[in-house]
Amino acid sequence: MPDSPASPASPASPASLASPVSPSRLGRLADVPVLLVAAVWGSSYLAAKGVTTADTVTAVLVLRFAVVLPVLVVAGRRRLRALSGPQWRGAGMLGLILAAIFLLETYGVVHTSATNAGLIISLTMVFTPIAESRVRRVRLPGAFLAAAGLSVLGVALLTQGAGFTAPSGGDLLMLGAAVARTVHVLAMARADSVRGADALSLTTVQLGSAVAVFAVLAAVPGTGASPWAAAADFDGGDWLGLLHLSVFCTLFAFFVQMWAVRRTSPSRVGLLLGTEPVWAAALGIALAGDRPGWPGLVGAVLVLVGTGWGRSVADRRREPDRARDPEQSPAQTSRTPRRQTPDTSGTPGR
Repeated sequence: MPDSPASPASPASPASLASPVSPSRLGRLADVPVLLVAAVWGSSYLAAKGVTTADTVTAVLVLRFAVVLPVLVVAGRRRLRALSGPQWRGAGMLGLILAAIFLLETYGVVHTSATNAGLIISLTMVFTPIAESRVRRVRLPGAFLAAAGLSVLGVALLTQGAGFTAPSGGDLLMLGAAVARTVHVLAMARADSVRGADALSLTTVQLGSAVAVFAVLAAVPGTGASPWAAAADFDGGDWLGLLHLSVFCTLFAFFVQMWAVRRTSPSRVGLLLGTEPVWAAALGIALAGDRPGWPGLVGAVLVLVGTGWGRSVADRRREPDRARDPEQSPAQTSRTPRRQTPDTSGTPGR
């Protein structure tokens, strides 16, 4: 088999003579789709504000996930039947956390400015490596913390163009969403009940559980318009925005995170996703006529420098592991043990 190690006595094949793809190169290749996710998430603020009002938050959430949930059920029906009872219950509990994340984020975006929302939610990239270090019971390198701090400073400068407002309820909701996302990653890593469940089934059960929460809340009197009423008021642009949130900001982002985190690390992925405000600013300039000014331009540079520095630190941290086990393949060395690193597999996107 091509992937099997060659016997010393066997002649070298062309494939064995070719230079193997280095782990660092695999990491760089994994960076590209993650950056694309950051760009998609950067567009999510405009999309969410375009289709959601304070009266339609739960209705839009029902519609957003009801669009993709049937597709997931059909695609993974055989795997769903293979889930054990504990796996169903564990995924369902994770879905409750996921519902809280989306409720906090959506209400937060509606009740605060896109500038403040982008700044506050980006704190997830700091919370993630800190939480990872607690799970692994290791201390983060000072260089990594400095890189994360530089990125956060860049985010702060990036949002100066639109100016800051006094902290509002929406700001606090976005802060809660950042914390809830970190809790979800930790729960994914620590929940023994979902170990062994494939990512597609895990995602489907989580989203199904979240949609059930949204549907119940939407049916409560006084919580706003029903999903049917909201859908009846949608025009073509609203439906395009909803599909963008469903397909790209959720499904696409989930699969990319699942793929990338198994080849790099949650900390590295978190730093790359920290470029989201840069993309949000670029789209705001191009589509909404925003003008960030020189502080925003400096901030964009700092975010990019900070993420690049953080990636290099993450690569250097993996070198000792590869040195201890030189027989490992690039794919193996680029993956971290599930018990030691929070895994975002089965975690839908924003």
